[in-house]
Amino acid sequence: MEIVQATEEHLDRYADQFVDLVWETGPASYGYQFDGRELFDLMIKAAWRVPGTLYSYDRTTLALDGDELLGLELGYAGPEFSPRKKALGGLWGPLLESGEVTMERLNLLAERAYQCKYLNAVIPSSVYYICALAVEEPLRGKGIGKKLVDHAIERSKQAGMRGLHLDVLSDADAVGFYRYLGMHCLAQVVAPIPHENGVPMEMRMALNFN
Repeated sequence: MEIVQATEEHLDRYADQFVDLVWETGPASYGYQFDGRELFDLMIKAAWRVPGTLYSYDRTTLALDGDELLGLELGYAGPEFSPRKKALGGLWGPLLESGEVTMERLNLLAERAYQCKYLNAVIPSSVYYICALAVEEPLRGKGIGKKLVDHAIERSKQAGMRGLHLDVLSDADAVGFYRYLGMHCLAQVVAPIPHENGVPMEMRMALNFN
């Protein structure tokens, strides 16, 4: 197995698998915000191809066994989060023009995303933020996720970051994994309307570097 930075050469080969893996990191939250998979798949697949967006290949690290994608880590320094999130807005125009997305569905997404944004605590400028960490289900428990996190930690330290943060839904199996890695919970947040519609409490977990 090797840990590599995603490049343009990976775009077509792993696009569908990338979308599936990102979805697995928060199906309840993503399902509510995007009203299911269709809109989610369109947006994440488009963002994967565009540098500077929240879900771009340019900040994605891949765990590969030959040409097989085992898992991924997507993250960046804290100050990058906000501009990368705003950059997603530029992807909707082509989708609207093509008819793949209607304004009605886009307005629903905007309303639900506004409700859910309060689930995420502020990301300090001095930390590295993992937006998505996922391993293919049959391969979990084999140390792939840890190797991806270790790689992110090393890269963060080299960049002068003081710690690592991530958000995880409280009902996810990954909570135990992050605690095993030595991470602790800084905040527990519930957004009332999403919570009433099946979105669990969100946990901000952190690892401080010595």
